[in-house]
Amino acid sequence: MNCNNPKWLDNAVFYEIYPQSFKDSNADGIGDFQGIIEKLDYIKELGCTAIWMNPCFESPFHDAGYDISDYYKVAKRYGTNEDLKRLFNEVHARDMHILLDLVPGHTSVEHPWFKESMKAERNEFTDRYIWTNNVWEEPTGCASLRGIAERNGSCAVNFFSSQPALNYGYYKPDKEWQQGTQEEGPQATIEAMKDIMRFWLGMGCDGFRVDMAHSLVKCDEDSKGTMEVWKNIRAFLDEEYPKAAMISEWGEPDKSLQGGFHMDFLLHFGPSHYNDLFRCENPFFAGNGNVAEFVKTYQENLEKTQNKGLMCIPSGNHDMDRLARTIKGDKLKLAFAFLLSMPGAPFIYYGDEIGMNYIENIPSVEGGYERTGSRSPMQWDDSTNAGFSSAKKEMLYIRQEENKDRPNAKQQMMDKNSLRSEIKRLIEIRQSRKALQSKGTIEFIYAKENAYPFVYVRSFEEERILVIINPSDQEVTFESSVQPKEKIYSFGNDICIKEDGKTIVVPACSFSFWNS
Repeated sequence: MNCNNPKWLDNAVFYEIYPQSFKDSNADGIGDFQGIIEKLDYIKELGCTAIWMNPCFESPFHDAGYDISDYYKVAKRYGTNEDLKRLFNEVHARDMHILLDLVPGHTSVEHPWFKESMKAERNEFTDRYIWTNNVWEEPTGCASLRGIAERNGSCAVNFFSSQPALNYGYYKPDKEWQQGTQEEGPQATIEAMKDIMRFWLGMGCDGFRVDMAHSLVKCDEDSKGTMEVWKNIRAFLDEEYPKAAMISEWGEPDKSLQGGFHMDFLLHFGPSHYNDLFRCENPFFAGNGNVAEFVKTYQENLEKTQNKGLMCIPSGNHDMDRLARTIKGDKLKLAFAFLLSMPGAPFIYYGDEIGMNYIENIPSVEGGYERTGSRSPMQWDDSTNAGFSSAKKEMLYIRQEENKDRPNAKQQMMDKNSLRSEIKRLIEIRQSRKALQSKGTIEFIYAKENAYPFVYVRSFEEERILVIINPSDQEVTFESSVQPKEKIYSFGNDICIKEDGKTIVVPACSFSFWNS
């Protein structure tokens, strides 16, 4: 399916805000909208042009807000709907954009839709969720929630047992209780999602990052049913909100782009080999790993998407270990040289730009479990609670790192050699060269199995930029079919080109960008 990207996505660099942990403005230990507004200039100064904010709607917070109880009302702890509208306006006043996190696949058990669906008497919401006809029968292909309803049946859940699955139908229904995708129940669910999107787009948000976008239609053969759902939604957006950006958590860009999304995420689960780069026993960017399988899979996705790419590669997110848990020191700068020179929009998870650490062995908060260590409050300065909150330490949403040498934004902004300063320079370079932005093409020059360096060319029209990255601790050589002509930027010692003109010597722990 063809859909035109909103123009601002062409050079977008996103900053992900986990609102609970970003900035507390009212001393209750939890971040809020006013705190985000106070730090918009910080995000702008870094060079980011857009924000993705994790769910901020009313919720019992059994899963950090991904269990929504009211899609039309923000959680009181963050502020009011008017406060969120003000945040949209403040973002736009800085010539930036903001995506909300849309959770279309499930709600909280506390959502009024679900409470109505549990009733034995048939009503408007009876078919809003997936129910079997008998409490002893579980839904096909899903875990279930049962024994809590007046009606006789088991309800499908998508993740935690507190997250009942909304009904988009079964691709090929073969039981009496299964509905086809075109039946009244699934179609009513789609229309309900459109109304939610209309509401927030009308309030001023610029689009959505869509949670578990692949999960809608059940027992879905090659995602065909789910793609049809998103094509339906894409047609509605094209007619009513053509500038609304849509980015999917799917991990299969050939399917998500066909469904009408503008970009897709490479995920820490699934077949992308993203974890080979940053989060495995021997990550490539730690200096002793393998990039070959990632490149092979990336190229396969390029072919499937007719060379559109548009795969977003995040530094991390609220579901992953912090980047700094496995990548240390200057090698973090090399990881960001890669992240900020690849196609698609890069996403920087709050705090990754200063190398915030994963907090080990802390109790689960709001369904975080092992993910909780990546959700600790932002470290702004060296004042009380690292400048996150003026509340008592015991009131903080999640415990902070206690190391006295913990990184903070204020210190790193003053240090031209800091990770944040390097990221700011890399963003400036990306924004000055169309070849390095979202739509520039990519050609891999050197990406051998269990070998360094990693070399590729980014191109747009006549501009060609050679990127050479060596995260290993050893000097390495490779033969290049593309010649570096004029250096744009480098970190570490400079490369050396041997007399044959093909063999290039790359210093340890270095990267460079070249006109070619």
